Amino acid sequence: MSGIDINEVTKMLEDHERRISLLEGRPDKTERASKKMSIKEFVLKKNPVDDMQRTLLIGYYLEHFGGMDRFNVKDLSEGFRLAKEPLPTNINDKVNKNIEKARIMEAGEKKDKLKAWILTNSGEKYVDNGLQEKK
Repeated sequence: MSGIDINEVTKMLEDHERRISLLEGRPDKTERASKKMSIKEFVLKKNPVDDMQRTLLIGYYLEHFGGMDRFNVKDLSEGFRLAKEPLPTNINDKVNKNIEKARIMEAGEKKDKLKAWILTNSGEKYVDNGLQEKK
């Protein structure tokens, strides 16, 4: 067995396995699949001070972690329930206040026959900046 370095072959096989795993979208042995943050954890982490901010955060979570391209009042209500936050008396009012601040806007089409919304770029930045206006 002259000329064959078993350590070199093992390293090559491990490298190939890692690269194939990356191509297939699976984490390899050295990577740990990160646990998805719950909506409750997300809201608590951002520490909102009112229902307007909570509504924005839940919309953000639905878009960024929930895989939704737009959300409606039913989605927001379910988000409040999952976050274990009290449901505002009028979610549409909280959405409209976010619209006034240019943080949410109406989506191009309805969702489940209900008016739907998306976050604006400035709304996403506001959340990313810890619910603070960028200076």
